[in-house]
Amino acid sequence: MIASLIRLWKCLTFKRKAQLVIILVLMVVASFAEVLSIGAIIPFLTVLVNPGKVLDQPLANKLLTALDITTADELLLPLTVIFALAAIFSGVSRFVLMWVQNRFSSAVGSDLSGGIYKAVLYQPYSMHLARNSSEVITAIFNKVDTVVREFLFPMLTIASSVFMMLAILIIVLAIEPLVAFMAFASFGCAYLFVILSTKRQLGKDSIEVSSSSDKLLKILSESLEGIRDVIIDSSQRTYRKDFDTADYKLRRAKANIQIIANAPRYTIESFGMLMVAVFAYWLAQQPGGLLASIPMLGALALAAQRLLPVLQQSYAAWACIKGAHDSLQDVLSLLPETDQQTDIDRVRTPLPFQELLSLSSISFRYGADAPPVLKDVSLNIPKGSRIGLMGATGSGKSTLLDILMGLLTPSEGTFSVDGVKITASNSRDWQANIAHVPQLIFLSDASVAENIAFGVPLQDIDFDRVRKAAEKAQMSSVIESWANGYETKVGERGVFLSGGQRQRIAIARAFYKEAKVIILDEATSALDSKTELEVMRAVESLGEEVTLIVIAHRLNTLKGCDTVIEVENGVIIKCGSYASICGTTH
Repeated sequence: MIASLIRLWKCLTFKRKAQLVIILVLMVVASFAEVLSIGAIIPFLTVLVNPGKVLDQPLANKLLTALDITTADELLLPLTVIFALAAIFSGVSRFVLMWVQNRFSSAVGSDLSGGIYKAVLYQPYSMHLARNSSEVITAIFNKVDTVVREFLFPMLTIASSVFMMLAILIIVLAIEPLVAFMAFASFGCAYLFVILSTKRQLGKDSIEVSSSSDKLLKILSESLEGIRDVIIDSSQRTYRKDFDTADYKLRRAKANIQIIANAPRYTIESFGMLMVAVFAYWLAQQPGGLLASIPMLGALALAAQRLLPVLQQSYAAWACIKGAHDSLQDVLSLLPETDQQTDIDRVRTPLPFQELLSLSSISFRYGADAPPVLKDVSLNIPKGSRIGLMGATGSGKSTLLDILMGLLTPSEGTFSVDGVKITASNSRDWQANIAHVPQLIFLSDASVAENIAFGVPLQDIDFDRVRKAAEKAQMSSVIESWANGYETKVGERGVFLSGGQRQRIAIARAFYKEAKVIILDEATSALDSKTELEVMRAVESLGEEVTLIVIAHRLNTLKGCDTVIEVENGVIIKCGSYASICGTTH
């Protein structure tokens, strides 16, 4: 728990840390106001019950004489006002503290969500391959909220409660030390017993909340993204059963945490009221009777009325913190250390590419114990060349492309551009030169123009450039025939478009980028032969400033390539002209 708190503290910005210090000051002020409100009730009740007793006090008498107050009746109004002001000050200070704590917690939650999203977006591609995206989505939309509501805010509540309890303890000790000691010892032991009794169950529920949240989003994501197959295969019942099980476990664990957090309240508050009644009975048996002790009893009753909710809030906050601990761990695991974020917002400067891309003795595996996907691959790609890659599924073509795009770092060997080795520090600059058109195309739920100029803010889109890119991709006539033209919405993942239209928009995206290296990974597989031929002619006409790398299963697609490379089992087995390679393949 301490380690998690330290890590969370490190994740806070300087501004949030300063705000936290201000909150601590407000906690002290609120505690002081609580002391005033409890302390002010004693002279107020004394004047009501036994006015002469106040005037008999030497110190009070001197002060009242200086204020020109000589009778008890003259004292009643000022003390009433003082007591009322103390009560108002106490209420206002607690309200302000609550407001500030909530605003602070929500701001930290926003920082954490933004920090996770930022960190994940800039993580190496290999980490995205290893992690299920539902884990990240759950962390941002669910677990950060859990951390704010059930860890951070309760932690502030405990800190505030500690200040409040110390203030109440001081005032009660001043009134009746023995009663103060007995009350705090009794309540403290009672809550300590409850904490020790529920600690194990809260730990189990914390793990269940975290794991069930992940399962729920994973089930939702998989079933909705694959809804076509779910309907065809009649898999609704399976997914519904899995969803119901995970949802029930999640809600039951959350309910357990709330029950454990609130259960002691009713018993211990009743016990507290019983103690006040017993103390009142004891006072009634003393010389002077209960009437003489009403001011003291009123102060102790008010202190008990303040103390019991504070104790319960502290315990409930601790229970929530225990229940949210695993969610906090998951959130912190996605946040980078501060010193790892120094370079991620730097504007990309395209790495110069004038001569040659070089792969030297490249080998790659997806894990230390995994078999090699590429083995000792060496390849030179001159600028302006047209390279075709072919090979069976699983031969290593896509991994080779990922290395060329700077997405993966070779396990062995080097990849360099004009003699400059590509590493994690300069891979983003190299990627500024690349346009990639994959087989599985991603289109956002936005307009055609926004998808062609993908990643460019709407106000910065060059619409003339968009139209020219669409024309080269043989898509302009289709787009312009639609009622809304380039403003037509494509739907989620381009659901309103045909497969061929999606591919042509993705190709237009590459043309819009005006990249120095265009990579087509089965990018024309959904096009008819005539459209594919026209698109490839447009690509080939880009000139020697553009280097083209094409993966295709249809050999005709590779006809315009200078060099065709065949990959098998992670090794280049053939490299030559289209005629020499594809002729023997035929």
